[in-house]
Amino acid sequence: MIPPAVPDPTPGHDPAFWLIGAAILLLLALSALFAGAETALTAASRSKLRARADKGDRRAAEALAAKEDSENLNGAILVGNTLVKILAASLAAALGLGLSGWSGAALAVLVLALAMLVLAEVLPRSLARLAPEETAGRLARPLALLARILAPVVWAARLTARGLLAPFGIRAGSAGPVFSVQDEIADALAVAESSGAVQKEERDRLLGALDLGERSVEEVMLHRSGIAMIDAGQTAEEVLDLVLKSPHTRLPVYRGERENVIGVIHAKDLLRGVRRALQESGPEALRDFDVLSTAMPPYFVPETTPLDEQLREFLRRRTHFALVVDEYGSLRGLITLEDILEEIVGEITDEHDMDAVQSLLPGPQGDYLVDGAMTIRDLNRALDWSLPDDEANTVAGLVIHMAQSIPAAGQVFSFHGYRFEVLARRENRITRLRIRPLGVPPPDKPAADQ
Repeated sequence: MIPPAVPDPTPGHDPAFWLIGAAILLLLALSALFAGAETALTAASRSKLRARADKGDRRAAEALAAKEDSENLNGAILVGNTLVKILAASLAAALGLGLSGWSGAALAVLVLALAMLVLAEVLPRSLARLAPEETAGRLARPLALLARILAPVVWAARLTARGLLAPFGIRAGSAGPVFSVQDEIADALAVAESSGAVQKEERDRLLGALDLGERSVEEVMLHRSGIAMIDAGQTAEEVLDLVLKSPHTRLPVYRGERENVIGVIHAKDLLRGVRRALQESGPEALRDFDVLSTAMPPYFVPETTPLDEQLREFLRRRTHFALVVDEYGSLRGLITLEDILEEIVGEITDEHDMDAVQSLLPGPQGDYLVDGAMTIRDLNRALDWSLPDDEANTVAGLVIHMAQSIPAAGQVFSFHGYRFEVLARRENRITRLRIRPLGVPPPDKPAADQ
């Protein structure tokens, strides 16, 4: 049986009382320092620190180096803060025990916990968020020294954790970070949108720019079935008439079969050539005019090219148009600079793009009329849906993949939380669908019937 502690009747005259109290305050300050440093290093912007370091700011350079070694530094902060809190709690319990026995020890630990919460967690983290770059710069050097001192303890803690996880088949540290930078930015944008600081359109543009490296040319190209092309065997008058009627300024030229593309005609180049021929030889010149003399060599790109690489290549070549081929060299489609920009800013339409306006039409009861060729990504972005696009690029392709067949008009499917009704089919292509979330009542029934 533990004998009851006898409280000291004159604690103020005991030097140990003041020493323990001062040690607790020092440990509180250290804990606050650890919390503020962790928040500052996490919130500090790499770009701002790099800009300051480039201007000769030594503290910014040290903070940038600390962020690069964040794994070891965070481990040292975690170990140091844990040891400080345990020691402070032990000293507080001893101090309270000497003053009022076991009840005093419990009260002292409770008071210390509240002080830790306010003074060593909430307050320093809030202050660090106000100026994270300055705080990180001031604390980077002492934290680096702490990391070197505690390196053996951190290494032992990691080794112990891995040993405890190994029997469960978990290999800690074998994989990369759980969340990528893109995931962190996406989460931050989602929070900013929910708070009203960022509009949905701004979020979509930023996420679209971040995703360019994750998407390939094949996912956004115009399929070869939709390409308007010129037959090299057509007369100059026929080609001129076709170019003037087309909403596009660049048209591929093929000879024999559509796979055999031999050039690309720009409408302005063709009109300049025709005008020059008419000025030199009169109206009869159009009859013998060689259309291919105004054509540019075709530019082919693989279908697996990432969009960010293709964007850089367009800018380097100063061109806006490329033909997409597969691994066998067969024509798959075409891609333009506008197609890539639309992945960032959304659909770009002009007076010639009348079909694009009709790709998505809202219905009366929460349903939507969707063009089968509309990409799943565009549909998700327009309606904030989450249909998967790993198996198909278009809405029609998703329905065909899920149905494992080419559905006829009138067939209805439900998957991924949505109802798909095929409205129109042309040959082997689904051209029109009606889609609605499963929680929304169908358009042909009033809501009261559900």
